[in-house]
Amino acid sequence: MIVRPVQVTDLPALLTLVQQAGRALTSLSADENRLAHRLRWAKRTFAEQVERADADYLFVLEDDDQQVIGVSALTGAVGLREPWYNYRVGLTVSSSADLGIQRHIPTLFLNNEMTGQSELCSLFLRPDQRLGNHGRLLSLSRLLFVAEFPHLFGEKLIAELRGSADEQGCSPFWDSVGRHFFKMDFSHADHLSGLGNKSFIAELMPRQPIYTCLLTEQAQAVIGKPHPNSEPALKILAAEGFAHKGYIDIFDAGPVIEAPTAGIRTVRDSQLLELAIGTPDDQAPTWLVYNRRLENCRITAVPARQSGRSLIVDRLTAKRLQLQPGDSVRAVPLLNQQQQAVAA
Repeated sequence: MIVRPVQVTDLPALLTLVQQAGRALTSLSADENRLAHRLRWAKRTFAEQVERADADYLFVLEDDDQQVIGVSALTGAVGLREPWYNYRVGLTVSSSADLGIQRHIPTLFLNNEMTGQSELCSLFLRPDQRLGNHGRLLSLSRLLFVAEFPHLFGEKLIAELRGSADEQGCSPFWDSVGRHFFKMDFSHADHLSGLGNKSFIAELMPRQPIYTCLLTEQAQAVIGKPHPNSEPALKILAAEGFAHKGYIDIFDAGPVIEAPTAGIRTVRDSQLLELAIGTPDDQAPTWLVYNRRLENCRITAVPARQSGRSLIVDRLTAKRLQLQPGDSVRAVPLLNQQQQAVAA
């Protein structure tokens, strides 16, 4: 398996993936013309022809038969071209000394506080390929890319996880909040936002804080809760140091998780090593290995053994990475120490 930049020729395969994903992947359009435009823009991004505010690093996961089985993305900065909205969950304290009453009421504040940060997004792996380390490779390869090019990204990385919605695309949070102001169903609003059309949010969303006690019990219950299908992605990123600090999506109330870029495990612990050809032993841990290139980026997850400042991999891995013995790689164990101990 190799993670690499998307190519224009990947359009048919990517269109099939997007159609399979359905409502789970609103940030990638199922419209062929729009998707083709995004692929062309990603190619310009990897060629360093766009500013950070417009950067869209789109990756695909390719199997050994050169079939595209997954997609993920990384944006250079959110909110610098169009407003980027979230709700921040805060607290309003009201009291009356005469009545002896004090109330602590959770409150939603509309904000743009994530402006300028970089976002992990557009993650989807074909259902029949959700086994082994495929999902972890697809997700964490983006972090190894950030470790190599930190100047291209913000001080924080964020990820908006999908919130609660049923199979028909109905969201209890949207039905209790957004529907009153937008007069459209959740799927339509989420689709417009995923296409980059966010101006309607500023035009129609109330600026006043929203008291959660006025929402339905169903809406209150899903605030900050990920969709069951997003829990594996949350688990992977939580192990890297991402945490939910009170920000939620304005449509479905899914959690917005964040981490300081320099403190993310894959970024912090990655090393520059010299590639060596050999036969890792049977107990060798799995490593994420990156060829350190931008436009011709190649990242894989393979058993490897560190010896001093060298990383020993088999010959097929070197070929996949398009490298020769002695070339420099950026690498990090796929699992942190605690996860390795559990796996053992």
